[in-house]
Amino acid sequence: MRRYLANLDWILLAATAALVGFGLAMIYSATHADPNVTTPTQYVWAQSLGLILGSIALVALSLIDFSWFSRLGRYFYWANIGLLLLTLVIGSERMGAKRWIALPFFDVQTSELGKVLLILALAAFLAEGVELRGSLRFVLKAVMYVALPAALIFLQPDLGTALIFAAIFVSMLLVWGIRWPHLALLAGTAVVATTLVLRVLPRTFGWEVLKPYQIQRLTVFLNPGQDTSGAAYQLSQSKIAVASGMFTGQGFMQGTQTHLNYLPAHHTDFIFSVVAEELGFVGAVILLSVFLVVVWRAFRIAAASKSLHGALIAAGVVGVLVFQVFVNVGMTLGIMPITGIPLPFISFGSNSLMVFLILVGLLQSVHVHSRTALYGGRLKGDPYGQLAA
Repeated sequence: MRRYLANLDWILLAATAALVGFGLAMIYSATHADPNVTTPTQYVWAQSLGLILGSIALVALSLIDFSWFSRLGRYFYWANIGLLLLTLVIGSERMGAKRWIALPFFDVQTSELGKVLLILALAAFLAEGVELRGSLRFVLKAVMYVALPAALIFLQPDLGTALIFAAIFVSMLLVWGIRWPHLALLAGTAVVATTLVLRVLPRTFGWEVLKPYQIQRLTVFLNPGQDTSGAAYQLSQSKIAVASGMFTGQGFMQGTQTHLNYLPAHHTDFIFSVVAEELGFVGAVILLSVFLVVVWRAFRIAAASKSLHGALIAAGVVGVLVFQVFVNVGMTLGIMPITGIPLPFISFGSNSLMVFLILVGLLQSVHVHSRTALYGGRLKGDPYGQLAA
């Protein structure tokens, strides 16, 4: 136990705890005066379920040697596919989307859990194919490997999480060592596919791949001043909230845009606007600095891992964190389209919080078991123990 505790990344744990505590405080600030709640702490208690389950999973995963997951990659993959298919068949529909499976005590958002399953499955897949780095055929096989679950999420519809899967894929490919010509080919293909979806298919054949509200969000991003009473209302109110916070903010629980209910989704997708309004530029910078610490520690864990498999797991976590923080903060400022992607650890959503605590547990597993052979596992013979470099 002493060796285990000595090898934990305590800086990562402290930064994670700071983000979780900050998130609970901001959720309370955003919702305590909501006329639809029965008690001021209703949302905080609901978020605590994800905190409890996620914390248990974090500790459990940190104790498990991550190399064991290399043997279960295909099972993680097909479990992910099965859950996503099940969601499309029996999932609860809310606001025109099927993203949840209802359980007796809480609902499971399978696309959130799918991030963890994809990272574990793809890490095992790429580590097993390490000798095929120069093979375009293997790279295309990896593309199809990720495209199937991403397509199932897109059908829910959930464009934002499908893009997160793409971010996970790219970050892991870079650590895996993809050849630059292959990466350039994938980037070019992505540009062509985007052009087909947004321009060619709708205009030439009348095929609308995206839902009307998704197209509307992209249109608003390109021309935000066109409709301040409709699709652009959220963005307009978010910019007002951020600007009104100025340098030091209006004060905790004193945000006017938030508490007068001008800002929609202020406890979920647009909680960063609440942070900027109430705590100002100073509070926003402090929050982003803590995120930077988490990303730094994840990068460090990836670089220090003696196993390519462990480095790939850490790289997948980095991809999720960086993409979600950048897109969420960017959409509140108007520099990214509105996609409904939550801010990690901060936005309300017990599924999201639980998943990010699980991801921190995976990072701790890689960190602890890359430094010490607590159970005599990986260091005595990891089949994918190649140096990450």
